[in-house]
Amino acid sequence: MFKKTLMTAALALTLGTSAYAASYQIDVEGAHASINFEASHLGYSVLTGRFDKFEGTFEYDAEKPEEGSVSVEIDMDSVNSNHGERDNHLRGDKLFDVASNPTATFVSTGITMIDDKTATLTGDLTIRGETKSVDLHTVFLGEGKDPWGGYRAGFTGHTTIQLADFGMDGLIGDAPIKLTIQVEGIRQ
Repeated sequence: MFKKTLMTAALALTLGTSAYAASYQIDVEGAHASINFEASHLGYSVLTGRFDKFEGTFEYDAEKPEEGSVSVEIDMDSVNSNHGERDNHLRGDKLFDVASNPTATFVSTGITMIDDKTATLTGDLTIRGETKSVDLHTVFLGEGKDPWGGYRAGFTGHTTIQLADFGMDGLIGDAPIKLTIQVEGIRQ
C-alpha cells in the first residue's frame, strides 16, 4: 500500500509540473536578445542606440501565458549610440547618472492577453532610482527545440517613455523615447 501511494504521489508530482511556467534565461551570451532605443534629435532625425550589457529571466507557460513574469537588469554604462561623445553625455548626471545609478531594471507586475500571440506586459521600470509603471506591447514569436539540445522561446516588445518621468533633463526636448526589446530565452 505504501509503495502504491508513493508511486501515485510521484506520478502526480511529475504530471503536476507541466502546469507550472518554465523558467528561461535570456540568451545574451549568444547575442539573441537586445534592448534598443529611438529618440528624436531636434525634430530633424531619429537617434538610435542600444544597451550592450543586460541580463534577465522570464517565466512562461503556453497554456497560461498570463501567469508569466519577466525580470531584466540593464548595465546603464553599456549604452551605445555609436558616438562616444554622445554616450558620455547619456551617462552623465543630467541623463542616466551612471555614477550614482549603474543599473536600470524592469520587473513585470502583470500580463493581459490580447489574443494568442499578443499581450500587454505591465511592469515597473526603474531608471535613475525612479520607478514608473509601463506597458510593453508584446508579441510572442515562437518556441521550440534548438539545434543544441535546448528549448527556446522568443518575444518582442516595445513601449515609450518620457525622460522627465525618470528625472532626466537631456536637452533634447519632450519627445517620447521608444524602447524595443527582443528576447530569446533558453529554458532552464
